Amino acid sequence: MAELENEGDAFRDECGVFGIFGKADASAVVTLGLHALQHRGQEAAGIVSYDGSQFSIERHVGLIGDTFTKQSVLDRLPGSRAIGHTRYSTTGGEGLRNVQPLFAEFEGGGFAISHNGNITNALTKQRELQQRGAIFSSTSDTETLLHLIAVSDRRLLVDKFIDAITQLEGAYSLVGMSGKKMIGARDPLGIRPLVLGDLDGAYILASETCALDIIGARYVRDIKPGEIIVITDEGLESHFPFGPSDSRFCIFEYVYFARPDSTVEGRNVYDVRKKIGAELAKESPVEADMVVPVPDSGTPAAIGFAQQAGLPFDLGIIRNHYVGRTFIQPTTSIRHMGVKLKHNANKTTIAGKKVILVDDSIVRGTTSQKIVQLVRDAGAAEVHMRIASPPTTASCFYGVDTPEKSKLLASRMSVEEMCDFIRVDTLSFLSMDGLYRAVNESGRNQNCPQFCDACFTGDYPTALTDRDGTDATRTLSLLANNG
Repeated sequence: MAELENEGDAFRDECGVFGIFGKADASAVVTLGLHALQHRGQEAAGIVSYDGSQFSIERHVGLIGDTFTKQSVLDRLPGSRAIGHTRYSTTGGEGLRNVQPLFAEFEGGGFAISHNGNITNALTKQRELQQRGAIFSSTSDTETLLHLIAVSDRRLLVDKFIDAITQLEGAYSLVGMSGKKMIGARDPLGIRPLVLGDLDGAYILASETCALDIIGARYVRDIKPGEIIVITDEGLESHFPFGPSDSRFCIFEYVYFARPDSTVEGRNVYDVRKKIGAELAKESPVEADMVVPVPDSGTPAAIGFAQQAGLPFDLGIIRNHYVGRTFIQPTTSIRHMGVKLKHNANKTTIAGKKVILVDDSIVRGTTSQKIVQLVRDAGAAEVHMRIASPPTTASCFYGVDTPEKSKLLASRMSVEEMCDFIRVDTLSFLSMDGLYRAVNESGRNQNCPQFCDACFTGDYPTALTDRDGTDATRTLSLLANNG
């Protein structure tokens, strides 16, 4: 999915979390881990470390490489344990006060927390807490968790933490740190990813395995849905305060969000994306001369499509990786050139050819429209677009910043209408069954979906109290059907 700044024509990445317990210069290790997770959020980052006597905190707006690679910053983060966070705001808005990890001084000592996901009843809980006298210093949903821990009547921190998260709805992968413990947790449906690693005896919690690879750590296992893992000097223990439930891991992690070199829920993301492309080729063949990916997220699926279809794979579009995300587009004429800042057609490769463009998804469709025009201007005889996911018809409420439903192209147009809007010769999307076959080979069980696929189906697996003030038990699927 090609991004175009200031147009909102893309899913925004979520957040990445990373923590390490029991390693000298822990903050330097966290910095490297956050580098690997930079794709999950480029707006801001933070690290909290603990040296046995005090917590140290650094939070900055910008990329990891622009802020935390300075030795002066790392020198201010001493200790053998630390947690970090790389962020794109899905709730709470921009601003340094919302940059994580968030930190609070409880009666029993300091506690820091990093969060990937969205707590879908955070506002409701916040209002309840404010009525009891709580004062919030940010507009982040994560701060609600800190207040729930603070007011819990349980005695031990772990019990307070469990008491707090059992009051939450939505999606969360959490990494917390006190003076004596590191705590990791996933929501009962395991919507967002979290893995456990080991580096020379030091335990690591991270959003993806690519963050383990960058530091030479060993992947141990995924944290299970609903599991709370507690790490101390004595070792590791697990708690399962929720009743048994079926996993509803976010299927879009395989389509777009996770890095291709990561393994999530036992599946290599690159391999899954190639299988997605192969399924797409089986479902939507078309006579053409070549398969061209929309870089970079469409590349693995395009490789799979080309291999299955027996067509050449070519880089007909070249991406410029050195364009900053904050490029200022001051005039209309410059703004319309935005797509060329990141992408340029390889004219000698595609001129006179029938081209199949493969992308991972379509959001508003404006960037796809410009990419297609770019290829046509380069002399392509025909342009066919194949999308490596089903039509995106509903917003995500679980940690992915998506446009509201009415602005999603597939929610207001048929495939034929989208084809005309994007100005391609043909347009096809992967089916839901095809996506499930690519991810888990057994297909989709209509009675019990194995993943959260709400952005495609409107089948939301949790309640969303904040969006339904009259009946907290109503599910998001009902809300979506009622507009």
